[in-house]
Amino acid sequence: MALDMENSMLLPDPEPAEMRYTIISVDDHLVEPPDMFEGRLPAAFQQRAPKVVVNERGHEVWEFEGEQFTQVGMNAVAGRRKTMKNLEPTRFEDMRRGCWDIDARIHDMDLNGVWASMNFPSMITGFCGRVFAQIDDKELGLATTRAWNDWLYESWWQPYPERIIPMGITFLANPEIAAQEIRRNADRGFVAVTLPERPQRIGLPSLFTGYWDPIVQACAETDTVIALHVGSSGGYELAEGAPALQLGATMFGQLSLAACAEWLWSGYPLKYPNLKIAMSEGGIGWVAMLLDRLDNVVDRSGYGMGWDTRPADVLKRNFWFCTIDDPSTISTRHRIGVENIMFETDYPHGDGTWPETQDLVEKTYGDLPVEELRAILSGNAARVFRHPLPSVVLPAL
Repeated sequence: MALDMENSMLLPDPEPAEMRYTIISVDDHLVEPPDMFEGRLPAAFQQRAPKVVVNERGHEVWEFEGEQFTQVGMNAVAGRRKTMKNLEPTRFEDMRRGCWDIDARIHDMDLNGVWASMNFPSMITGFCGRVFAQIDDKELGLATTRAWNDWLYESWWQPYPERIIPMGITFLANPEIAAQEIRRNADRGFVAVTLPERPQRIGLPSLFTGYWDPIVQACAETDTVIALHVGSSGGYELAEGAPALQLGATMFGQLSLAACAEWLWSGYPLKYPNLKIAMSEGGIGWVAMLLDRLDNVVDRSGYGMGWDTRPADVLKRNFWFCTIDDPSTISTRHRIGVENIMFETDYPHGDGTWPETQDLVEKTYGDLPVEELRAILSGNAARVFRHPLPSVVLPAL
């Protein structure tokens, strides 16, 4: 399958990677295509569905309820020439077609040697459905949320069910309805939902208010993994004059650390022993430190809450941590638990490793024991997300 690459920003297709490792990426992104919402909303709302328009600068942008969003595909820069990687896409033609077309996505996964992929939303949802929850017309917001999930089910997952891990969004403005949407998706095979890391930062009630009880209960009862993506509650709080892109990207791990600690101390993982929470794109460098600190607040300072199960043990039971590459801290994997680490390629973002993921694994993790490498690259994700592995898993035992 040869893709037409006429845009000078984009490089031609690379040669297919040498397959040395079976990879499941638990953090990639899709770019919502222009026709995503066509015919998917009730007739009363269809004319008000999000749509792609061309603004006064000639950029294609999403428009919804009178607001325009400045990009159609945030940071979708995979396959670009190096000199173009710092420019946000302004039109669909500025991106590889694999960003929004499922056949082209599978082609790009094959080029990179990726067996399966879980895809977070991109621009129009606000990473986790926040945009749809925060418009004034809640009925329209709910209809749009359902339409997004229906598109993912019909157009993104069903054509290649062994290659895509189905993750949905839910209606954050109403926890009871949100729980219903999680159950609706679970009934048709979805295995994950993306929620905001720290909801109070985007105008929603905090994890400590009881607001999220129905949502978390629905996840626990349906074995739906809660996926918390860096930036889903906004970026790092910047000082005046600070370099936003550089400092924001540097502090991804700090964002995940804060979110993980809040989700742990919310008590939800203690209450629901089978609840699964995946921390996406925050790396693993901070996890061993957090485990040490949790032991400290129980054993030394006495700040623990008197749980029957030690907080560090709850963390290792209920949470999974995702790595693009952590060359200096993969040595902490036994403290974290090899079974708690999953892998990601972050296609098509600037931090992503496409099309060189196989080479990166060889360089960064190639000396790990085969059993550990297989677990981190694919086995843990297959277990957590109940996803099939291919008949032959690499590297061979």
